[in-house]
Amino acid sequence: MLTTAKTLKGYKLHSLDGEIGSVKEFYFDDNHWTIRYLIADTGNWLTGRSVLISPYALTAVNKIKQYIAVDLTKKQIEESPSLNSDRPVSRQFEETYYGYYGWPAYWGGPYMWGPYPDIMRDREKWKISAKAEKNWDPHLRSTQEVSGYHIQTADGEIGHIEDFILDDETWVIHYLIVDTENWWPGKKVLISPQWIGRVSWSESKVFFNLHRETVKQSPEYTQDSLLTRNYEIELHRHYNFKGYWDNKPAA
Repeated sequence: MLTTAKTLKGYKLHSLDGEIGSVKEFYFDDNHWTIRYLIADTGNWLTGRSVLISPYALTAVNKIKQYIAVDLTKKQIEESPSLNSDRPVSRQFEETYYGYYGWPAYWGGPYMWGPYPDIMRDREKWKISAKAEKNWDPHLRSTQEVSGYHIQTADGEIGHIEDFILDDETWVIHYLIVDTENWWPGKKVLISPQWIGRVSWSESKVFFNLHRETVKQSPEYTQDSLLTRNYEIELHRHYNFKGYWDNKPAA
């Protein structure tokens, strides 16, 4: 189901044997624009370290009671590889982290989740030949950090990133919510990361090969908007792009 990153912020995290904290923010990779880690606020439980939880362990999102189920015990989390709260996530940490939990590395294959097009939680299907692996080098970005990045079209700036719309089952970021108040007051629009031309991380700017007028005429997004498939079809048709639901690779 599609939801915003800010909606999930503050949701409680329920481990197999009790509550462990709440959602603080997310890290996503700048290649597939997929959530790779949930960063937990554990209060006074594990101070001085960042507690990262992979989507492999996120089994259910309860929007009524506002919690996310985590398929780990407190002991597993407490004994997991430690990351200082002021340090970036390194490849060395990720390799140690994934080795600790025994999950297939998301960078260890040609697809969004390594050897698999979608997140695979069936351990019996993790047995895959190493020859089939094709590693890629992800760079992780924080949803909190990227919020506020400016959006540049082919003929001018249109606004900034306000939030992210993600699928809380596949953990893919499908849309950026763009606030256009400095250009066209009162309207917010959705733009897919798949339509990005490039990102200048040093300038905090995202470039799209679109025109301002095209964006202006796009279907409006509001907090009350229902992100139905019909709305998405209309949005993709407006920009003349195929829907992501038609582009899923075969396993």
